[in-house]
Amino acid sequence: MLVGCGGFAGYHARRLAECADVSLVACVDLSQPIVAAFMSKHIPALTPVPAIETNLAAALAKHRPNAVVVATPHTLHFAQAMAALEADCHVFVEKPMVTSSRDAAALAAAVERAGKVLVVGYNTSCTPEFDYLRRVIRNPDGPIGLGRLQLVTGSVSQNWMHWTTGSWRQNPALSGGGMTYDTGAHMLNSLCWSVDSRVKQVFAMVDSLDTPVDINSAISIRFENGVMATLAISGNCPSESSRMTYLFTGGRIEIDGWYGGWIEVHNAYGRVKYPKVNTDLRGQTGLDNFIDAVLGRDTPRTTAKYGVIQSELMDMVYESAITGAAISRT
Repeated sequence: MLVGCGGFAGYHARRLAECADVSLVACVDLSQPIVAAFMSKHIPALTPVPAIETNLAAALAKHRPNAVVVATPHTLHFAQAMAALEADCHVFVEKPMVTSSRDAAALAAAVERAGKVLVVGYNTSCTPEFDYLRRVIRNPDGPIGLGRLQLVTGSVSQNWMHWTTGSWRQNPALSGGGMTYDTGAHMLNSLCWSVDSRVKQVFAMVDSLDTPVDINSAISIRFENGVMATLAISGNCPSESSRMTYLFTGGRIEIDGWYGGWIEVHNAYGRVKYPKVNTDLRGQTGLDNFIDAVLGRDTPRTTAKYGVIQSELMDMVYESAITGAAISRT
């Protein structure tokens, strides 16, 4: 079952329709015309035709799906994912998982109780490039010889403020925040997923540029494992870009933190020309990983654990921005 029929949900609908192991039983949104127009645009030839539903609770009771894909505005994720878990469903939820650390902890506990698969829809966790990066971080004395990770720097830019004007993404009641919680969330997940540690301390500054939400942000982070990071997130730049640099005691890795589309590895002797990435992951998406995990063919990669870490980080970012002080997790 697909919950949410706007924006990126079209990609998910097409991906589900292409998968021989999936039967899309229903699409759910606020009104029948919205759902019908969505299906006509994105999955016009799909048979059997999914049911059109406008009430999630009723749709869960009626169709009893095995899994639910949640692709709605950010602040709706928690209640909808919880409803799906309570209906005995596996859950794929678009990023960010939720918009508060309290909700993140509650959802993670619900996943544990239900014994279900939950995957958060991020770009980089299933890429060969980030898989390679995380293996290097976890094996500091391995054959590449990069040693211990010390520092991470990164930036992402997009003309976000202009193309989201008038949309739900600039409505805090639906988005939970601005660029930092939207496109910036991909960079933050890339960081949290690869470093794989809870956050200890954050200092952040944000600028809304006279909009209802944050547009630009500068964030400094210290993780519990000692790694430090700085990120610059710009939602007011017409030149789209993404780069992260991981600095080890024995070298560095530069990588696309938004899509994971490229990687450069440098050890003490220079650039490693052909890093041994896992080519089996090429072309895999978070949704593919979710389907494989539900079917027992793979393990889920971006789980509720990382949703919790990132939600704690985001709470600290906004608290620091409001108070002007560094925030430590107690």
